[in-house]
Formats: sequence, structure tokens, C-alpha cells
Amino acid sequence: MLARRMQPMALHARRLYVQLMFQVMGNALQAISEVDAEAQQEASALPVGFLFEMMVMPNGPNLIVEHLGDGRFRYHGSSAPRKVNLSIKFKHIAHAFLVLSFQEKTSVAFANDRMIVDGEISYAIRMTRVLNRLEAFILPRLVAQRAVKEYPSNLHLPEKILSASRIYLKVASQFVETARA
Repeated sequence: MLARRMQPMALHARRLYVQLMFQVMGNALQAISEVDAEAQQEASALPVGFLFEMMVMPNGPNLIVEHLGDGRFRYHGSSAPRKVNLSIKFKHIAHAFLVLSFQEKTSVAFANDRMIVDGEISYAIRMTRVLNRLEAFILPRLVAQRAVKEYPSNLHLPEKILSASRIYLKVASQFVETARA
């Protein structure tokens, strides 16, 4: 009986967690595009005005990021100014929770048919590389190794700490700006 009452609460908690993580990831994608040359180089191959969406199907939480040019991203929150070019869709909130709580790698989730890519595959690979780079910076190494396919061998502690600090500072300032508005 208690388990039946707890299920909706657990589903709601997962949904809130996924929604919060999408906000953090959106702001962090904008931040990494401002501080990391490798992420900028990867993103610069995307067309200007390119819109990327990550979402939970059918109408779950989502994030929208736009490529402004020169490898820079702008986080739009959950509303797209126009039709998106690439959408990575989780089939269920539980699948998104597994990936965003770093219990399952994105590549494993895709292999297990937990997500759909709607758009150009080459762009999806680029965005996945940027997301992996972001996770390598902002997560502790032990967690990041579980989250990304391959942890960057050339990422050393001083660079990781400096970049993570800059990213976190930008994300925090973006949250403050949003709260003031």
C-alpha cells in the first residue's frame, strides 16, 4: 500500500531532478562555449542559428541551445524561437533520470534504445562530444568516467579545476540573472 503512494512521488521527484539538470546543462553549455577552446572548436562546425534540443518525450522537461557562431552557445530555456535542427529525445523520464544521474552513459542509453535522435547524426555526435567535454570538466573524475564514453586523457587536474570553476561561476551568475528578471 505504501509503495503505491510512493510511486507518484518518486516520479515527480525524478521529473523535478531532470528539469533542474536540463537547466544546469543548458547554462553550462553556454558557459563552456565561452571558456573552453576545444568545445568552441567542436561547436564551430555547427551552422550559425543551429538549435539543439534535449527533451523527455512526449511533453517532458527540455532544454534548447542555439549556436551563435564562433563555437558559442546561447541557452534559451525550454522554449525554442523556431523549429529545432537537432533533438535528442529520451523515451521516458526514468531513462533521462538514469543518464542525468550518471548511472548510465549516454552511449549505453542510446544502445539500449532509450533515446531517439531526430536530426543530422553528425551534428548529434558533435553535440555529444561537447556534452562529454562539459561533464569531464564539471563532474568529479570518478563520476565523469561513469558518465562519458571516454574520459579525456589530456585533461589534467589544474586545467580541470580552473575550467570547472569558470564554468560554475558563469552558471551561477546566469541563475542569478534569471532570478532577478
